[in-house]
Amino acid sequence: MNAEDTTPRETWSKWIHRWILGLAYAARPGRIGDLPSLLWHSALDIARGGTVVPDASRTASRPDTFAGICRDISALTMIEAARKGFFAWAHCGPLKWWTREKRMALVFNEHKLEKRCLREMKKNAYRVSFDTAFETVVRECAAPRAYNWHTLTWITPLMQRLYRDLHRLGYAHSFEIWNADGKLVGGGFGISIGRVFLSDSLFSRERDVSKMVSSALYYHLAKWGYVLCDGRDYTPMQDAMGYREISRADYEAILAKHAHTGGRQGRWVAEADLATVAQWVSANKRPAIAGKTPVHETATAEASRAA
Repeated sequence: MNAEDTTPRETWSKWIHRWILGLAYAARPGRIGDLPSLLWHSALDIARGGTVVPDASRTASRPDTFAGICRDISALTMIEAARKGFFAWAHCGPLKWWTREKRMALVFNEHKLEKRCLREMKKNAYRVSFDTAFETVVRECAAPRAYNWHTLTWITPLMQRLYRDLHRLGYAHSFEIWNADGKLVGGGFGISIGRVFLSDSLFSRERDVSKMVSSALYYHLAKWGYVLCDGRDYTPMQDAMGYREISRADYEAILAKHAHTGGRQGRWVAEADLATVAQWVSANKRPAIAGKTPVHETATAEASRAA
């Protein structure tokens, strides 16, 4: 951990800007009702000295699902918490531990894409890679979007330093996509715990590239024996790509079985191009059926086949 810290420092103006947007976010309709409960439970946890690693039996129902104020957080405590289903997150104020009663998850044989995106992938005009521009990807994910300059980010300088440490320890990985001119035009990053991958953030500079690079990630995860990609909260893109909502109990059962062993060790290297990934996605297509197999059963079956 003696490598130079290249994480950008936050200026006072950016800090004030983030706090203003963070408070506005907390005051939005549908969220402001949770604010008194959040403040109360935060004060209680601070009085206890904060939380190093969350306790699954001690979470608040409002907001969904607060588990304490982070104390002495490090890359290793983040991994220990992640194996129990918790993540660190805050727009402003002290970093806090959270989980979810419902979260979006992808079992890889349920992944799907639009025909337009598949056609573009088959042209092989873009190149995908892993772990070649990790800190750049994290900074891009934290940056304001061109279409929404005031976008609020949870990827603060503190979080960037924690993910940098996770990357150096081999837990955090980036996935990148480059255009024909060799320019980085999209990507994302996340954390690998055993045979579960936690996809934390994405960015894109060209149409559909976030879907393409995500599909490349899912292809490799499936090939390497992973059972699930956790997308955390609902987004329309995840819904369109085959994610489904699962309960906290199901998610924790999957973690208990798969988050402590297996997975891809060391630096990741892409083993397939986008044309190959497109063929894999197309092969996943199947007739619609009434209902779906419970996600923990599907994940276990996929793990058996991968093994």
